[in-house]
Amino acid sequence: MEISKRLKSIPPYVFAEIGKKRQAAIARGIDVIDLGIGDPDQPTPKHIVDAMHKALDNPANHKYPVFGGLKEYKQAAAEWCQSRFGYSLDPDNEVTSLIGSKEGIHNLIMAFVDSGDAALIPDPAYPVYRTSTILAGGTPHFMPLTPDNEFIPDLDAIPQAVAEKAKIILLNYPNNPTAAVADLAFFEKAVAFAKKHDILLCHDLAYSEMTFDGYKAPSIFEIPGAKDIAIELHSMSKTYNMTGWRIGFAIGNQQAVKALAQLKSNIDTDVFRAIQLAAIAAFKGPRDHIDHCNKLYEERRDIAVAALNKLGWKVKPTRATFYMWLPVPKGMTSAEFSNTMLDTAGVVVPPGTAYGPGGEGFFRISLCTDKLRLKEAFERMAEHSIAFEQPAIRK
Repeated sequence: MEISKRLKSIPPYVFAEIGKKRQAAIARGIDVIDLGIGDPDQPTPKHIVDAMHKALDNPANHKYPVFGGLKEYKQAAAEWCQSRFGYSLDPDNEVTSLIGSKEGIHNLIMAFVDSGDAALIPDPAYPVYRTSTILAGGTPHFMPLTPDNEFIPDLDAIPQAVAEKAKIILLNYPNNPTAAVADLAFFEKAVAFAKKHDILLCHDLAYSEMTFDGYKAPSIFEIPGAKDIAIELHSMSKTYNMTGWRIGFAIGNQQAVKALAQLKSNIDTDVFRAIQLAAIAAFKGPRDHIDHCNKLYEERRDIAVAALNKLGWKVKPTRATFYMWLPVPKGMTSAEFSNTMLDTAGVVVPPGTAYGPGGEGFFRISLCTDKLRLKEAFERMAEHSIAFEQPAIRK
């Protein structure tokens, strides 16, 4: 048998491949410290789990859910946005449920991008932006994110011919993998750009609540008129430590929300009702765990900043996400450094190229491990002379 050309056109998912390397190292007897995938190490808050248990005991929740999400779930999501960002939403027409934002991104691209269309994608970026564009038959146009532009795309640099072919522009702030943040002035410019070229603007706001040092991440809909051309995707995964539960929601432009929901209704049967009811408890419950987790991430961030600076990197504290985006040691490629970290120090870090060609020369650290293991990871780097100012030892 032969797989489709469509599947051949995309690489294996980066974290699946990293997972294989990690398991192989463990099988060789290596004590692996995983600073790879962004999966919170703290449990889902008890009040959410309790709500799930209660919902499971009700046989009515064992049936197919409503397409697009339970009315109560969409209402709770809209109320959460009103409380958090200060704008109102029509739950019936401006909100739809997602089986996590990864699925939402893919299906949104499939709903809007045709063969020959362009998608404006940050580079580096969450890999799904690029692979889903290719699967839809579209052409990714990379918008470089560099230290010089503070990892914010230069919209003025997009060629007119590309803008005319573009159907969607994807933004993600706070950003994965760079941990950069964007202000309302940039969002205002992005909304104006999308309106000028009649492009759907998708803002992936998965890390809205993971912020530090008093910073609060904005929503695209804090810009007047953004609903004319924008959709925003939210995830329960990082905010509520619910990565495995697979639930999120999309909000915004009615046409975009309707198109996304229509495509999804032909592909999946929505989120298990009990999970939606547990998510309502998350929206309506206390935020103590968010503050607690953010303090943990801040502490780990500060440990990483101090240790990396001792190893020769010039690192400043990030203001959001649990990621750090760092240059590899001089004389090495991203892949070489990632392999060295695993083979020599037993530490997993993804190579920057996993997030696009613009990621060459960088690697990402995730702060989803406790501070003792995090300190040990940096101690191993020092022990094996893995420092920025000299090439890492290779085996």
